Amino acid sequence: MAQNEMNRTDLLALERTKLANERTFLAYFRTFVVFLGSGMAILKIELFDKLAILGYFFIAMAVLILAVGIARFFYTKKQIEKMVA
Repeated sequence: MAQNEMNRTDLLALERTKLANERTFLAYFRTFVVFLGSGMAILKIELFDKLAILGYFFIAMAVLILAVGIARFFYTKKQIEKMVA
């Protein structure tokens, strides 16, 4: 169904879907920031020297979470555009 053939309900549903995709990406980004901040805090606080491996783990997980979030965002965006075309 072409964009000009879509009625108002379909257009609104499409916009809601796009906004949901962006909201999901922001949730991934928020999780990335928390994991990154936690990992860096563990590494910087001398009291947690024995937990340094956990800090590195959190930082690695943060990078992985961000990569998955970006990949899912663009994959979903592509699928939405494919449905419209």
